[in-house]
Amino acid sequence: MDRDAAFYVAGHRGLAGSAVWRRLERAGFTGLVGRTHQELELRDRDAVFAFFRRERPRYVVLAAARVGGILANDTYPVDFLSDNLRIQVNVMDAAREADVERLLFLGSSCIYPKLAPQPITEDALLTGHLEPTNDAYAIAKIAGIMQVQAVRRQDGLRWISAMPTNLYGPGDDFSALGSHVLPALIRRYEEARMTNAVAVTNWGSGTPRREFLHVDDLADACLFLLEHYDGAEQVNVGSGSEVTIARLAEIVARAVGYTGATEWDTTKPDGTPQKLLDVSKLARAGWTSRIGLEDGIAGTVAWYREHVARGESVARHGSAAGR
Repeated sequence: MDRDAAFYVAGHRGLAGSAVWRRLERAGFTGLVGRTHQELELRDRDAVFAFFRRERPRYVVLAAARVGGILANDTYPVDFLSDNLRIQVNVMDAAREADVERLLFLGSSCIYPKLAPQPITEDALLTGHLEPTNDAYAIAKIAGIMQVQAVRRQDGLRWISAMPTNLYGPGDDFSALGSHVLPALIRRYEEARMTNAVAVTNWGSGTPRREFLHVDDLADACLFLLEHYDGAEQVNVGSGSEVTIARLAEIVARAVGYTGATEWDTTKPDGTPQKLLDVSKLARAGWTSRIGLEDGIAGTVAWYREHVARGESVARHGSAAGR
């Protein structure tokens, strides 16, 4: 890839997009282009087309999305479906018109059926029912994969899709409504430590098993795929290992120094019982993750404390508005 070519990172202020931006900078890319939500509303089709006609990017990473945890997805399914469909269609249609050479669409592991065989292989897509608490978001991401495949068939452009597992790290959304499980646990246990709370209550039973990937590992995988992969099928990106939510809570409590009790509210939903991606396809291509979960969580806790101490809005770095 030409390190001096115009390279647009959609969502460059969000969790994944900001990590991709940092990785591209380290790799020597000098033509990086980013726009905040205030500078470019990706749901505005005319604005997106005007932007692509003006900037003419050669490469694109589409990391922009409306994102959130179980509560947000379950409460606002229309917003998650409509916003993400519009963002994806506008960006990819404009990229087609601009004849973008390489585009990487970032999806999510929630595209796979709720009860898919574990670990989940790429060919499990569209083989069963989705997890109902985030099915609207999943449908939007599936549509993005289909659009990439359609563009490859119709136009011959070398576009690809990557499906990351649960992400975490610097720039995450720690807000009460928008956060996913790991940043929510970090915020909850840190607040409990600071207030000397006797106990922390978490949603569900703690038994579901989840896989987590540090966002810097994801960014590294994205660059690897752009330089080494050219196929229609989406590629799973993960660590290849899993942990129960209860064990995850223990790791977070230890990382923040909380010594109180942990309780579980089983009246709240657990979500998918298990979700582990089969990452053998990516491993065969030559890439594996490097950042261990405990080290990654410790670094994320340090990032969270630093930004809270400075009085910044932590949530904005990984918010749904980080388009």
